Parts: sequence; C-alpha cells; structure tokens
Amino acid sequence: MIQNAKNRLLAALLISGLHSAHAQNPFITNQFTADPTARVFGNRVYVYPSHDIRATPGHGRAGWFVMEDYHVFSSANLTDWTDHGVIVTQNKVPWVKPDSYSMWAPDCIQRNGKYYFYFPSAPRDTTISKGFTIGVAVADKPTGPFVPQPLPIKGVRGIDPNVFIDKDGQAYLYWSQGNIFGARLKENMLELAEDPKTLGELPTKGLKEGPYVFERKGIYYLTYPHVANKTERLEYATSASPLGPFTVKGVIMDESPTGCWTNHHSITQFNNQWYLFYHHNDLSPKFDKNRSVRIDSLSFAADGSIRKVTPTLRGVGLTDARQKIQLDRYSRLSPQGAAIAFLDTANTFRGWKTVFSEGGGWVQYNGVAFGPQKVKAVVLRGVSAAGATLQIRLDNPAGPVVAEVTVPKGSAWQEVKAPVGTIRPGTHTLYVAPKSGATVDVDWVRFE
Repeated sequence: MIQNAKNRLLAALLISGLHSAHAQNPFITNQFTADPTARVFGNRVYVYPSHDIRATPGHGRAGWFVMEDYHVFSSANLTDWTDHGVIVTQNKVPWVKPDSYSMWAPDCIQRNGKYYFYFPSAPRDTTISKGFTIGVAVADKPTGPFVPQPLPIKGVRGIDPNVFIDKDGQAYLYWSQGNIFGARLKENMLELAEDPKTLGELPTKGLKEGPYVFERKGIYYLTYPHVANKTERLEYATSASPLGPFTVKGVIMDESPTGCWTNHHSITQFNNQWYLFYHHNDLSPKFDKNRSVRIDSLSFAADGSIRKVTPTLRGVGLTDARQKIQLDRYSRLSPQGAAIAFLDTANTFRGWKTVFSEGGGWVQYNGVAFGPQKVKAVVLRGVSAAGATLQIRLDNPAGPVVAEVTVPKGSAWQEVKAPVGTIRPGTHTLYVAPKSGATVDVDWVRFE
C-alpha cells in the first residue's frame, strides 16, 4: 500500500508538471532565473523570479533580456525546491504587448486571503504608457492560478515593482524608472491611493533600480541595486517611515568579481534567520543576460546595520547524506590542485564537476546531514584517465579517513562504491581529496 501511495504521488507530480531540485547556489538549475522575490507564506518560502530565455529569430532581441513568463518555486527547508510551473505568461495578459518578451522583475504579496502578483511589461496601448508599466494578477493560492487584471495600475510608469505592508496595515508600492518611486496603495491592492513620490535621497550618479523594502525593529530598510562604478552592487538606506526621507547606509553585496552587469534581490526572514536572495550568471558565464538565482545568509549588527554578504557556491540549508552531494558547490576550495568546470559546456544545465589536478588539492563541503541511521557505504561518480584513489574525511581536513574510493583507470564516468568507517550521527563537514597526485574528476558523492 505504501508503494502504491508513492506511485500515486509520483504520477500526480508528473501530471501537474512539478519539478524538484536540490539546492546549492544557484538553487534553480533547470532553467535561467533572475530577480528573485522571496516571500514566506505559511511554513514555506515561495520565490517569484523572472525567467530568462535565449532569443531566437523573431522571438526576442538578440543580446538582450528575453522574458516571456513567470514560474514560482517553493521550499520548506531552503534545500529542496519545487517548480510549480508557469503562473503568468505574456500573451495571456490583456494589456501586455504580444510577443514583447518584457516580463521583468516581479513581486507577490498576500492580503486578506488573496495573493497579488505584481509584474512589469510593455503595454500594447501606448496611451497607457510609452514605456514599461506595472500590472497585477490575483490568486487564491501562492501558486495560482493567477488571473491578470484587464489594465495595469493607473499612474505607474516603470519596472521592478515591490510591495510592502506596514504593521498598521497600510500597503505601499515601490518601483524604479531612472529614480526609485513609492506610493500608498488602496485597500484593494490594485490602485494607488496618492500621487507617486520620488525617493530622492539616494545616489544621483549611476543607475538605481530594483527596490525592496522591509521593516525590522522600527527601522525601514530600502534596498536597491546601484551602478556605483561599472556593474550593479546591492546597497541600502534606512528611514523612520516607509516613504522616507532615507539615509544611505552602505553596501550589502559588492559588484560581481566576474563582471555580471546586473544584480537584483530580496531579503526575508525564515525560521528566525535572515536571507538574501539574489542572482548571478553561473549557468551562462559568457552571457550575463541569462541569470540564475542564489541564496545566502544575511545578518545585522547591534545598531541595525546590515553586515556585508559574501556570495558562496554552497548557499544555505543542509544536504542529506543519502542524496547526491555536489562537491563543486563547495564551502571552501584549496588554492591549488582543485578547480570547478562544467560537466558539459554545450549544456550547462547539467551542472559542474570538481577537477583535482595535482597533489594537495581538496574540497570542503559544509552541512551534510547523516541523520540517526548509520551509513555503510559511499558511492562516488568520477573519471580518471590513469586511475585515482580519493579519501573522504569528516569535520577536519586532517581528521581520520572514513572512506577511500578508488576510481578505476578509464575515459568514461563510473559510479564506484566503497565501505565507510564509523560516522557519528548528526551533521558533518565533508572533506574530499586525492590520496596521490593523479588527475581525477568528481561529479558527486552519496552515502548509503
């Protein structure tokens, strides 16, 4: 009966189009995603990103951002993510210009049992707006179905909508168009209650966009991407009220060291921990208009200032020891002897591998949950032209070896199993390194 229930669940998932992914950074790897807005509804985190696709002849502008729809993803633990499929698509919104591929950064908020999804696009009727404007789709559940309103919000011209509901119940809409703007929303969440206000205390030099507002301990934080130099970094300003005046305070995340021109983010608290959701072009390193969403922990100093976040590949959450542990999404990597490469440069969605090239190389992977049950074996997927033996240690790079896995000589990937010594239940840090200087590539390891 249990197996029949599992079969029914699997069939239901297949029919509904839901797909699961196990997270490190980026935490969505089956499609390009950007501009992630994360919201906590109930006991799950829902992420509403934009959806980058490649331009094809007649479909989108080559060399630019091409976006035709929105998906929503959710997780109960920030590790296992479910793709709930498309919730809004460009040619099924009455006011959106057909085939405009301009479904840019969105947001979603819950109020009075309804979910309001805000999104920008180019209107078919230029009397509404000659540039981007912002519309709303409404649903009874965070995953939809969402029903777009027939017209966009009157009086709004711009992109990057963000909605904040204050403790007194007043809702605010923020957006960007050269500057960052804000205004109170009416109770129906579909109309402005006042004329927009320019939040003019922000830097005047360099592009500002992507506002995201939240409140903590009486401080209102306005966070935004800003091109202070050549590419966007994430900055923030604070105020005693939702519409300012704001005081610029500092940088949340520095410019990308690899030159990704955009960054766009959201900040949320889940299970008493704050997180920064943002994007990078991990899956498309040569074209930064195809981005991928990431998540890292965020914290505050005693005075309320935001501590700068350093991007990681490991991301957040725990990895079940019995699932595939992607070592290439490492916590630390040795300065020499270990590197990361795509498994298939022609299909980057297949992910990455760890390449050990000389003696002394190692990879560290934090947060592997072994649980109460003992493991007896480890399986490693690897390839080595000359053959190689890898050692696995826990908690300490010089700690005792709990397993040695020998990858036989060959040119094809192999899954190799080896016995495991005693491992205490609980969560451990994993260290993997070749026993000698032989070259070996590793895709993943998994305990049984």
